[in-house]
Amino acid sequence: MQTVDFRHLPLRPGDWVLDLGCGEGRHVISAYAAAAVHAVGVDLGMEELQATSEKFQEFAQPDHPGRSFGLVSATALRLPFADGCFDRVICSEVLEHIPDYLAALEEIRRVLRPGGLFCASVPRRWPERLCWALSDAYHQVPGGHVRIFRAAELRAQIERLGLRHYHRHWAHALHSPYWWLQCLFWPTRDNNWLLRLYHRLLVWDLMERPRLTRTLERCLNPLLGKSVVMYFRDEAV
Repeated sequence: MQTVDFRHLPLRPGDWVLDLGCGEGRHVISAYAAAAVHAVGVDLGMEELQATSEKFQEFAQPDHPGRSFGLVSATALRLPFADGCFDRVICSEVLEHIPDYLAALEEIRRVLRPGGLFCASVPRRWPERLCWALSDAYHQVPGGHVRIFRAAELRAQIERLGLRHYHRHWAHALHSPYWWLQCLFWPTRDNNWLLRLYHRLLVWDLMERPRLTRTLERCLNPLLGKSVVMYFRDEAV
């Protein structure tokens, strides 16, 4: 399930791409597969990094001189990289988990090269508020969401770091009702027939990408999109 649209975060041969909070690797692997880049995934969780490493094997091109792939366990508040070493930085569905997210943004700004691009995505405010209203357990799990963002406020905070916003879109409209149902039936969610059926639909959509559901989600994203995705450019020369 890819949240970042690489049409708005174009990858050039030789780019160094950082996926901060890479989880199980959906964006760092996608970046590696999409272009001849040096893709680096960072996450705190060793289990997530192990899962990413296993998934990556299907896409590995060890004999390609223009591609490389690496995984690092590190905190977003203290990245083990030199200043200005990444051409592209992705931070997707991560900032809502970090208490001191402003410090994480400053680290992102530090490692981004002059002229580099940054993509941030977070849960959209109104679908997320409904999740919180339906279930406290949804966000009170270890490592869960610690805040609900206002997109305009987050955009302004990133722009104050010297990055110019140039595009925004929404994503995953079909997933919003699924998470509302998860929250509504939280104590019995693992055995709920309706959730199992909806999950099968989402997996089918992800694997088959039929025109019907792709068109439906594209039309619904401005209204129901669970994530807001924003793109920024460092215009320093």
